[in-house]
Amino acid sequence: MNELIPLMVIVPLMAALLISAFSKFNRITKIFAFVVALCLPLIPILSNYGLHYFGGYEPMLDNVTGVMFHPAITYSFTFLQQVFIGAVGLLTFLVIFIYLTKYKEVSGPYLFLLFLGTAAVTAMILTDDIFHMFVFFEILALAQVGIVAASSIDYSYEMALKYMILGSIGSPMMLLGIGFLLALTGSVNITDIASAVHMGLIDATSPVFLLSLALIFFGWLYASGLPPFHTIKSGIYSKAEPHGAALLQSFTVMAMISIVLIMFRIYSSLPIFEVLIVFFSILAMILGVSLALTQTDFRRMIGFLAVGELGFIGLGIGLGTNFSLTAGLFQALNEILITALLFIGFGAIVNATNEVDTRKLGGLLAYHPKVSIMLLIGGLAMAGVPPLNGFQSKLMLVQASLSCGFPELSILAIMVSIATFVVFVKTYYTIFLKPKPNDLELENRDVPRSMVLVMGILLIIIVILGIFPDMVTNGISSFVGGIL
Repeated sequence: MNELIPLMVIVPLMAALLISAFSKFNRITKIFAFVVALCLPLIPILSNYGLHYFGGYEPMLDNVTGVMFHPAITYSFTFLQQVFIGAVGLLTFLVIFIYLTKYKEVSGPYLFLLFLGTAAVTAMILTDDIFHMFVFFEILALAQVGIVAASSIDYSYEMALKYMILGSIGSPMMLLGIGFLLALTGSVNITDIASAVHMGLIDATSPVFLLSLALIFFGWLYASGLPPFHTIKSGIYSKAEPHGAALLQSFTVMAMISIVLIMFRIYSSLPIFEVLIVFFSILAMILGVSLALTQTDFRRMIGFLAVGELGFIGLGIGLGTNFSLTAGLFQALNEILITALLFIGFGAIVNATNEVDTRKLGGLLAYHPKVSIMLLIGGLAMAGVPPLNGFQSKLMLVQASLSCGFPELSILAIMVSIATFVVFVKTYYTIFLKPKPNDLELENRDVPRSMVLVMGILLIIIVILGIFPDMVTNGISSFVGGIL
């Protein structure tokens, strides 16, 4: 067993608890948070691929049926987990770096929530136990609510409360679906459940099995922010601190792919499963970009565009082929990076102007050229302009749709990408290129250098993945081949 694998969860979890307990020691807290955050992207890089069985209980072979059973909670660490855990770990470090440099007195509870959310999504993507996944899914939901509530944004408490109320509906429904799977298979281990389904040990057309799909799928829609939860999901992004919103979006993407990959392993034999994913993904793409076009609050605009980009991820997974799944997961990685850049970049604009209404902004290119250029490149990446990483993943999705015999989905993906480009260019012109309003005060308001540095790091990664996509797509493809 690789003992570093559980440390990916234990380190941020213990850091959250220690920071919460000793947050009154401000200087020590800042140093400790910085060091732990720096370790988060390093641990998955140093870890070897493999499995970790908690308690040392390795799989057991049933000599009668020849089926392998997994009595322990199992963590599986492959290239896919390495890439996504490393990306979220890096983003957590960058977000905490911004936070520590922005405030002289840090909030222990706020840092607690950032580390707790990171630990939760890491456990969700590592675990091979569906109930273990649900436990950390609940922890993640509470962390997201806390991050929004702890933000110094108007009406953040109201938005956090709305999200928590919806969670009180979505989470129990998912748990009930997991309970049905346990009743049918006698196990909560995902590999064991999938084996029972594919070996025909349970009836895949039984009402109970289909009901479990419906319940877990509903919980997945809540976790992902796909319709009908797209409005509340974009709302929590707009009511969080910009760096917090960047991390919240990465949490959403991680939860989305963690749960959908579990569902794919269990329910992929049901044709209705892929139809449902494609249907709700198309809805997210259309509604996301349409609602973004109507926004004057650029935070809400980015939030809706982020929801629309989730639809591209779901589209790739819903098509169900090796190439489409690879494209969808690559799109997920790209969205984590691109959306983080945009949230932090537009957060820098808020910091410099104390304004979020695009109608009251203008002429910022002359005052903040670095931020404007990096935001422009980030927006082009989200719209799928070559040679950036968003172009590579969306091109793969278009090719996957064509190869699956759905040219209309390819056309839709291209049209949504064009609409995204239009939305972003319109917003960019309004903020940076049109004449500055006379009543807009910009004197002595600088953008924090930490934000510019973080944007530069994210932009470098975006460009590298756009030029060399094979760095991650080959490994993702190998992972996908193992679950198909």
